[in-house]
Parts: sequence; C-alpha cells; structure tokens
Amino acid sequence: MAEKRDYYDVLGVSKSATEDEIKKAYRKLAMKYHPDVNHDPGAEDKFKEINEAYEVLSDQEKRARYDQFGHAGVDGSFGQGGFQGGFSDFGDLNDIFGSFFGGSGFGFGGSSRRSSNQPRQGQDRYMQMRISFMDAIFGKTETISLEVDEQCPHCHGSGAETPGDVQTCPTCHGSGYVMTQQRSMFGVIQQQSVCPDCHGTGKKVSRACHQCHGKGYEHKRVKLDIKIPAGISTGQQIRIAGKGERGSNGGPNGDLYIEIIVQAHSTFKREGNDIYIQIPISALDATIGTSVQVPTVYGDVELKIPEGTQPNTKFRLKGKGVKTSRATGDEFVEVQIEIPRKLTRKERELYEQLRHGQKESPFERFKRSFK
Repeated sequence: MAEKRDYYDVLGVSKSATEDEIKKAYRKLAMKYHPDVNHDPGAEDKFKEINEAYEVLSDQEKRARYDQFGHAGVDGSFGQGGFQGGFSDFGDLNDIFGSFFGGSGFGFGGSSRRSSNQPRQGQDRYMQMRISFMDAIFGKTETISLEVDEQCPHCHGSGAETPGDVQTCPTCHGSGYVMTQQRSMFGVIQQQSVCPDCHGTGKKVSRACHQCHGKGYEHKRVKLDIKIPAGISTGQQIRIAGKGERGSNGGPNGDLYIEIIVQAHSTFKREGNDIYIQIPISALDATIGTSVQVPTVYGDVELKIPEGTQPNTKFRLKGKGVKTSRATGDEFVEVQIEIPRKLTRKERELYEQLRHGQKESPFERFKRSFK
C-alpha cells in the first residue's frame, strides 16, 4: 500500500498557511482535477487525495491532531500501538476515540459529539469557460446549460407534503444518532452511530411531498446567464451562488466557480492591463517620418512616426489598453522596419542617387573609429 503524502504537500501550502490560503489552494486544485473536467488517468484518485487533505486541514481540531501526530492522528490506526503523549482531559480522548473508531462519536460520563443531523452545505462545483480576446476586453453575457439539484419549491427541502408531516424520529428522538455502550480497558465507552431509521436527519416524514416525492429537491437542466466583466483575464473565476452540489439535511447548495480561459489574439498581446502590438513600416518611412493608422481594440488611432525612427522603437498610446473597474492600461506599438528584398529599376536608381549623395556611410564611420 502506498504511503500517504503529507497533506500540506498535497495542497501545495506551508504548515503556517492561513485558512484562506488553504481554501484557495484547494479550490484551484479541485478545479484542475475534478473528474467532470479532467479525464486523465489518475485524476480521480488525485481529486480524492486533495479532498482528504482539505477535510483535515480545514478543520482546526483535525489539523491540530495532524500537526502533532501526523496521519496517525486523523485515521483509524491511531492508538493501536499504545497511546503516546499526554491528554489534558477526557475531551481529548473523545476526539482520539472518534478517529479510532472510524469517525463515530464517543463520550465519557455523558459527553457526546455534535449531532449528525445538522444542515450541511453542498460541495462547490468547478468548470472552465473559453472566451475570445475581445470578449475579455469588453465583457459579455454567456448563456450556459447546467444540470443542478434545486430545492423543491413546494416542500422547501423537507420532503414532506406539509410542515405538519415532519415528525421527530422516535428512534433517536431527533438527535440523528443512537448510542451504544461498550466495555473497554478504560471503562464503559459510549459509541454513537447514525440512526438506522432516519439516516441521521432526526426526522420522519409521514406524508411525502407530491412534487419531489420526498427527496426534497428536483433535478433540473437550467440555463444560466453568466455575466463576464470587462477586463477579465485568464485564471480569474466567476462565482455563481447556489449552483454547486446539493446540500444535505436541508442545507444549501454549494457554489459554482467558472474559471475563465482567454484565447490568444492574432495581433494583440496582453500583459496585465497593457496591450502590445508590432507594426511594419518601410525603411523610407522610418528615415523621413510618416503617419500611420494603428489598430487598437477600440479602433484605429493615428500615430506619428518621427524621422530617424530606429528598429524596435516603442510608442505608447495612453489609455488604449484594457479598462477595468480599477485601472486603465496603455497600448505599446513596436516598430518593425522592413527592408525590401527586390527593387524596381526606378527604385534602384533612386537608392543609388541617395548613396552617392551621402558624405560617409555608417560602415565607413565604424571603420574610421578603429584608426
């Protein structure tokens, strides 16, 4: 059996990472390896590994045990070789035994873990959307189709026809779990497990909702209008609240995160909020100067090329870059001077006249500097 990797290495964060840093790293990796978007061999196992790491590091108690004991502190093998280290009170023992017996809750002297029937938010979903360069500059609204489980509008997630049809489970008395006792070297241990009658909800429905047939949700294919803001760049995400995986025990859905991938443009290049473009001009125009109509994302703009312009000179068009809510970039125009490969007879005569008319060529000046 392969040895488990360090959870911090799995998420690519340091051991001093904050909760926000851990959550951000998880979202990025989960989006990359989610089976819905990544069909490479091993992607599903990688996704499970990422979720396992996040489940531990996002929980302060589990993270503390992991930092102290490693994997043994958060899996079922902890304690089988004898306890090492000290426990300050029975609360610590409850946490360890909860891990030791596969996540069930235990108590000493009536202590118990949290009820299992609390509403839980569903997991987030991730997808990618490719848009054109110009759509990223100006923004747009893109309509997508999505399958989602939405809360039943009639029963509002309870699964019952009316509120009066929801009753407290008589087996667990609404707690969602049942307790059993087991003798051990430490005395009598109380073990909690999910109620077999209500499956952890703590409730029983006497009459099922006629619309969702007791499920509490409806599976739908919906169309969503995704508003893509102007100036968005590759890697940025758009959050759609409530369109993730459905919650449990009446909890809300998770959210949908859409990562934007901007396709390259044949002419324009973007760096931050600035746009770069290369334009060709003739040697003659570079020598005596000219005016050209330069393309920008907002249309053509006149640019004056002064006489004596050298190759690879860059000109700045202020405010012609990407406009966002925070800043506006510029466009930088790089001049590429093209030398003709073939000349007409008339052109050659004119070039010959220019050459004979110059006092000293650049190469002659270069050679003279060595004397």
